[in-house]
Amino acid sequence: MTLPRLALATVSLCLLAGAPAARAADEVVLKVHHFLPAGSYAQQMFIQPWCDKIAKESANRMRCQIYPSMQLGGTPQQLVDQVKDGVVDVVWTLSGYTAGRFPLTEVFELPFMMRSPEATSKALWDYVQQSALQEYKGMQPIALHVHGPGVFHMTGKPIQTRADLKGLKVRAPTRQTNRFLAVLGATPVAMPVPQVSEALSKGVIDGAVVPYEVMPSAKIQEIAKFHSETDPAEPALYTSTFMFVMNKGRYEGLPADLKKVIDANSGQALSGQIGKVFTAADAEGKKLTGRNAVNVIPAAELAGWKKAAEPVVEQWVTEVGAKGADGRQLLNNARALIAKHAGG
Repeated sequence: MTLPRLALATVSLCLLAGAPAARAADEVVLKVHHFLPAGSYAQQMFIQPWCDKIAKESANRMRCQIYPSMQLGGTPQQLVDQVKDGVVDVVWTLSGYTAGRFPLTEVFELPFMMRSPEATSKALWDYVQQSALQEYKGMQPIALHVHGPGVFHMTGKPIQTRADLKGLKVRAPTRQTNRFLAVLGATPVAMPVPQVSEALSKGVIDGAVVPYEVMPSAKIQEIAKFHSETDPAEPALYTSTFMFVMNKGRYEGLPADLKKVIDANSGQALSGQIGKVFTAADAEGKKLTGRNAVNVIPAAELAGWKKAAEPVVEQWVTEVGAKGADGRQLLNNARALIAKHAGG
């Protein structure tokens, strides 16, 4: 073989040897971090399907590596900073776990705001795009959503009237829900979901408010034997806002075609679909109550609770006003968007 031919063959072999490495370099692996177990409804019904979809639509050039149960370290309260700082690529978490960081978004966590998780999730997406996108600096929102109606899960007795809450220590997820529990007469205790089961079993709290879909992840039904819902014809006692977000730099650094895949799997429609998924997950979670006692707090009783909630709403309006925002207008906008997407 002549020298030129030998050189050409050598170059060709090197190129062939480097091809797998080049393909590997082109592959994008997104580290997705969240606080619930791998078997949770959230991962099985929403996060994993989303990951499967972007893998398919990118011809497997982009895929997820999901880390449930805070496997990459830290606490649920640190997930927002983890994604902002680029420690991970994508997180799913509650905005309320970082109290005070998302004050404008909190309007959706005020008492009696939500009827439909699907409609309210669509409204939340629109509201943030219009009025609160600055709260998500450093992040690329993929979806923003809420969960289904909050339910009391108690160890000692059911909640039938406001008086039943007096003096009881009750866990809640967000600042606004904690304030509401306080005006109802309970002693609110803030903690993320992964801590609830142990706190219930040790008597640190007497109960917790969470939607039914969380029960299998935290095994709440094994400890709390009384489950008190609010009248389904009334707005939910409370809901929480969630974010599914990507590090902004990671998003902007994607090749144009992969960025389009993320864009096609982000937004209002996805947010609403997740809300719908959580409604289905509630139905599955409720089945786990088994022989436990389930009761409904009637509308007549809730009328007094709504009156008690008014100072909580006004406090939020005042607080965001002190930050330069028109709280009253934002509240009206949020309610109007919820009504719009509910078809009312």
